[in-house]
Amino acid sequence: MLVAATTQTQLFQLPSRTQWRRRLKIWKDRSSSSSSSSMTPPPILSLALPSGTGRVLSIQSHTVQGYVGNKSAVFPLQLLGFDVDPIKSVQFSNHTGYPTFKGQVLNGQQLWELIEGLEANNLLYYTHLLTGYIGSVSFLDTVLRVADKLRSINPNLQYVCDPVMGDEGKLYVPQELVSVYREKVVPVASMLTPNQFEAEQLTGFRIDSESAGLEACNILHGFGPSKVVITSVHLGDSLFLLGSHQKVKGQPPEQFKIVIPKIPAYFTGTGDLTTALLLGWSNKYPDNLDKASEFAVSTLQSSLHRTIIDYESVGFDPSSSSLDIRLVQSQEDIRSPMVNFKAHTYK
Repeated sequence: MLVAATTQTQLFQLPSRTQWRRRLKIWKDRSSSSSSSSMTPPPILSLALPSGTGRVLSIQSHTVQGYVGNKSAVFPLQLLGFDVDPIKSVQFSNHTGYPTFKGQVLNGQQLWELIEGLEANNLLYYTHLLTGYIGSVSFLDTVLRVADKLRSINPNLQYVCDPVMGDEGKLYVPQELVSVYREKVVPVASMLTPNQFEAEQLTGFRIDSESAGLEACNILHGFGPSKVVITSVHLGDSLFLLGSHQKVKGQPPEQFKIVIPKIPAYFTGTGDLTTALLLGWSNKYPDNLDKASEFAVSTLQSSLHRTIIDYESVGFDPSSSSLDIRLVQSQEDIRSPMVNFKAHTYK
């Protein structure tokens, strides 16, 4: 739930007049050689001009080219009305599906330095924290410190966690991250969006039927989050999303599925995009996870079909390689999706 600007001010202690004067003096000293020496420090936008939708701190991977991680999440969230501040857990030239890639990996200390810089300027008011790919235990431990820090400033912070660990039976992060997610991260998340393999890793429960998937959701609710979405469950020839919303702690959750048609192609960044869309639409429909999921799935499917059509238009066989989503070209589907995929509620 969003907080009014007056409430934000109460939660976020503004600098005293003495602190403002000290900062103004530093600002003037730094600018003494220019004509702008009379300028005052810039306002704290999250307080002076708060977004009517929300402000997201998104900690995920980044690629210079291609749409995965923050490149797949920031633009859609902005189209849905959010201010988004991205932090790059890794910065690579391209995603790792290419023959080679180069880049840098942020460590936990470097992440915390960024948070300290924001805090020093009273820039740490956020309505949402979003996390995706994280490659080390030390970085994940620092993310927990970040979540705690943000909640100390805004107790109503919503933490949406995509526990990116692996897919199709394979881990692509160190094994020790699984227990850190299970024991430390999941309990503080508001919404959890694992894929089928990740949900199995977190619960130790094999998902080989719809009922098993629903039980896995119940187990994850028991760890902490009120909203759980298993974004892709493959059972035989069927593919679907499983959602579960526990509105009252200790009470049975409302659970549903959305059947998704299989597309004969492999896309990168779909999980990152899905989680961002779930965050965005859940903010608009906080009590209707099924409706938010309908918007998310419908948007994703429209974007994937557009991607297929565009690749085919230049003579490329979409089934021959992994495809980058045509995200910019799908912006109208992101802003105003046609809901073509409906949720089916379990009784």
